[in-house]
Amino acid sequence: MSFLKSFPPPGSADGLRQQQSDTEAVLNGKGLGTGTLYIAESRLSWLDGSGLGFSLEYPTISLHAVSRDLNAYPREHLYVMVNAQFEEESKESVADEEEDDSDDDVEPIAEFRFVPNDKSALEAMFTAMCECQALHPDPEDEDSDDYDGEEYDVEAHEQGQGDIPTFYTYEEGLSHLTAEGQATLERLEGMLSQSVSSQYNMAGVRTEDSIRDYEDSAHNCRRELGASSTVE
Repeated sequence: MSFLKSFPPPGSADGLRQQQSDTEAVLNGKGLGTGTLYIAESRLSWLDGSGLGFSLEYPTISLHAVSRDLNAYPREHLYVMVNAQFEEESKESVADEEEDDSDDDVEPIAEFRFVPNDKSALEAMFTAMCECQALHPDPEDEDSDDYDGEEYDVEAHEQGQGDIPTFYTYEEGLSHLTAEGQATLERLEGMLSQSVSSQYNMAGVRTEDSIRDYEDSAHNCRRELGASSTVE
C-alpha cells in the first residue's frame, strides 16, 4: 500500500514502552503482513520484515482496546481506531475522494487490528498504549474545562470590596417579581401541586399522614420557587 514507508524503528530516545514482534497488522479488514509493533511515547509504529511500515500519532487515535470477541475477528488482538484515512491510491479512490468532498461533515475513520502471535502479550500492549496516549491529551478536552464565568473572590468580599450577590427571602422575592414572573410562578405551583398530590394518592385512598406530608412538601417547594425566581 502507498502509505507504507521505510523509516528507522523507534528506540529509547522515542520513549519506547513495548516492542512486540510477530505481530500481524490488519487495516480495514486487509492484512498488511507480519512485523513488529513499537509502542513508544512519541508514536505508535509497525514495521514489516523488509523495513516498510507506518506510524500513528496519538492525537489521531480515538479508541484502542483489547478485542477478544472471536465473532468479530477470529483472533484476539489490539484494536485501534484512527481518525484518518489510509487507502491505496488508485483511480477509484481518487474518484471516491471527489465524491466525499461534497460532504465535509463526514470524518474519515480507519480501523487497525494488531494481532500478536503471543496473545498473552495483549495486556502489556494495552497498558503501554494507555500510558503513552495519556501523554497526549486532546486539546479540545482541556479547553472544555475552562470556566468562562466570573470568579467569586472570597477575600475581596470579606474586605467589603466588589459586588455582593443579592439573595431574597420568599416574601421579598415575590415583591420583586414582574406580572409575567408571578404568572409563571403560579403556573409552576399548579403543576407542582398536581405532581405532589399524585405521589400521595394510591388506589384512591389518602390518609391523614399523606395529606399532612403533601401540604408540607408543597409549602416547602413553593418557598423554594419563590426564593429562586429570577428578578427582572
